Amino acid sequence: MANPGAAGLSLIFRLELLNSSSTFGQLASLIGESGGDIIAVDVIHVTKETVIRDLTVNIFDRDHGKRLTDALNATAGISVINVSDRTFLMHIGGKIEVTPKITIKNRDDLSRVYTPDVARVCEAIHEDPSKAFQLTIKRNTVAVISDGTAVLGLGDIGPLAAMPVMEGKAMLFKQMADVDAFPLCLDTKDAQEIIQIIKAVAPAFGGINLEDISSPRCFEIEDALRTELNIPVFHDDQHGTAVVLLAGLMNAAKIVGKRLSDLKVVVTGIGAAGIACTRIMLSAGIRDVIGVDRNGIISKGQDYQNNMWNWYAEHTNPREVAGALDAAIVGADVFIGLSGPGVLKVEHLQTMAKDPILFAMANPTPEIDPEQAAPYVRVLATGRSDYPNQINNLLCFPGIFKGTLDCRAREINEEMKLAAAKAIASVVSDDELTETYIVPSVFNRKIAERVAQAVIEAAYATGVARRERHQVTTDHF
Repeated sequence: MANPGAAGLSLIFRLELLNSSSTFGQLASLIGESGGDIIAVDVIHVTKETVIRDLTVNIFDRDHGKRLTDALNATAGISVINVSDRTFLMHIGGKIEVTPKITIKNRDDLSRVYTPDVARVCEAIHEDPSKAFQLTIKRNTVAVISDGTAVLGLGDIGPLAAMPVMEGKAMLFKQMADVDAFPLCLDTKDAQEIIQIIKAVAPAFGGINLEDISSPRCFEIEDALRTELNIPVFHDDQHGTAVVLLAGLMNAAKIVGKRLSDLKVVVTGIGAAGIACTRIMLSAGIRDVIGVDRNGIISKGQDYQNNMWNWYAEHTNPREVAGALDAAIVGADVFIGLSGPGVLKVEHLQTMAKDPILFAMANPTPEIDPEQAAPYVRVLATGRSDYPNQINNLLCFPGIFKGTLDCRAREINEEMKLAAAKAIASVVSDDELTETYIVPSVFNRKIAERVAQAVIEAAYATGVARRERHQVTTDHF
């Protein structure tokens, strides 16, 4: 989620002005002096006495917009008719719709898509349920499901307020990989109830994308669904983050001339994403990972209430370092932040190994200010779009689901995630690879195709693909 005060916050002011150049000059001066930035002016209606104009103005935050509105209303010759937030305008009526793939032109068409001829299709699926993948939207449709308890940057805001995020995700599935997706926001926080609801709606979908469900409930929900459903279940906050992180780390290691297996890595914030990132790094051959949370380094011999922390303690910190971040980061090659602002200090960076790699991914405010950190690190990545090397899940989830659906995989396993990470990293060629370009742009059209193909190969190699191989194609990208 973006910071409400981040770049891109702009308002459209519809103003009625006295029709004189002096009035418009006064208006421009007032906006400039207030810190606003006029980026567009449109004339709506003109008379001899007045002119109605739409002014699009970049502002700092909502309070700034309120102050500017009050100042305009208080100025003689200027009347504010309406103020529109450009972001809100994009969400009016929602951001997605259902569009038929064929047009019903006559009674014959109607009988084929609905009654009576549709009965023959229903009977075919009843006799062979696998035909649902051929004859229904199950073939290419993902459910984007959330309970609204962990919406990034906002926290537990509930299912209604989470809908705009899930709609946006559905848009991205379609635009980036031609996967149809539909948002379902559930009005319950009970893990068992969520599991039962998703199992009940699963027949309509070819995959389940879990989104913004708080930890540790997200582990219980995903584990149960992966066991009980025969379609892939993927908690993107965990695994999408992990895949893109590993892709960036692979390329960052190339830049500093270090092998993955030799890296010493520190992770702060051992929640859903922190655990998934650690899992995929271990799978990729990184052996020395230390996890740090509010109470210090997670280590063996402790009895944690969170069972995932007990797993973490058994599989990390091989040197048995004790203490807090100050101790963990000494000599580390990589810092991965999935926690919050202010966690990391320049003094920490100064104790790291030569050519340190910093992934400060807390959103909207990283663990350390990027400008402050830049002089002390070789490679810097964040979760933000206004700095180079954004670790963005959009690089992963469209292609990984496209490949999974195309080969009709039962699940998305660790080998498929590793394949996706390598595919993302490969989009950045050796000639392009620099400290400020370790992951490709999210708008690079090669990504979804390359990830999908890599996932398909891994699915067949691990025996989870159910579709005859000669039937699989990604040539529609």
